[in-house]
Amino acid sequence: MKVIEVEKLSKNFKVKVKEKGLKGSIKSIFKPKYKTTKAVDKVSFEVEQGEMIAFIGPNGAGKSTTIKMLTGILYPTSGEVKVMGINPTKERKKLAYQIGTVFGQKEQLWTHLTPYDNFKFFGAVYDLDDAIIEKRIKEYKELFELDDFINTPVRNLSLGQRIRCEIVASLIHNPKILFLDEPTIGLDPVVKEKIRTLIKRLNKENKTTVFLTSHDVSDIEKLCKRVVIVNNGKIVLDDSMENLKYHYLNKKIVEAKMKEKINLKELDGITILKDKDYSLKLEVDTTKRSISDAIKLLEPDKIIDINISNIPLENIITEIYKDTK
Repeated sequence: MKVIEVEKLSKNFKVKVKEKGLKGSIKSIFKPKYKTTKAVDKVSFEVEQGEMIAFIGPNGAGKSTTIKMLTGILYPTSGEVKVMGINPTKERKKLAYQIGTVFGQKEQLWTHLTPYDNFKFFGAVYDLDDAIIEKRIKEYKELFELDDFINTPVRNLSLGQRIRCEIVASLIHNPKILFLDEPTIGLDPVVKEKIRTLIKRLNKENKTTVFLTSHDVSDIEKLCKRVVIVNNGKIVLDDSMENLKYHYLNKKIVEAKMKEKINLKELDGITILKDKDYSLKLEVDTTKRSISDAIKLLEPDKIIDINISNIPLENIITEIYKDTK
């Protein structure tokens, strides 16, 4: 079942252009000039129920604008969009009952209230009966391990605790789709991993569709099986995480610790990234050279330790951005 359907979705913004200096400022008041900027340019994609999809791109790529159109905050300039079969532009209120949103940099909780009181408040906003609200608070309290601070004012919570409560508040009405915008921003590694585990568990147990935007590659790699990359308002890649790695990970990193310093010469397909003292780091393009070629180049009898790894996903995504500028 398709829960998000987007067809040739576009959004243009009219931006005022100001000339330099005081004269330019005055002129822009009385005779303003404008230019049209395409934030989103004929984007098309679909999302199935229960999918966990990463929707990523550099700053200014069109991610946030797309999400705002999906949630009904912005009207599209052209194109069609349906979320849970609902047109967000025409039926935003109806859609609100079907989706939840969490913005890592924006608070939706009332900070002077406790998480429990916030959950009760949001449940009332969505016209839920008290019995249902209490049942869901109990379920999510256990799932997200909120017992220790559910009755502590939000202003006294740590960032990690607050984010967990933000997610619960967005789930209290049992939405079918959860939009997460940088949910782990500013969190330490331990708390990040906990949030990711909770999101995966939520997806598995409740079949909640997760639409994630993040600059944290670990979020993408550990949560999502599908990646949509946007740049300059267009989709430049829409593929599974597995295929992304398979097609783009044709380069390997070989790191070696040597008994003694050796003289290396670059070969076609093998690039020297580091050659300092007894430590060496090579990049091997496996479409041109094998790992065995790289090891032979290092002189195996002089190797103390060696490690072979894939190019980090972050590097792959950066290269895709560069290729689509």
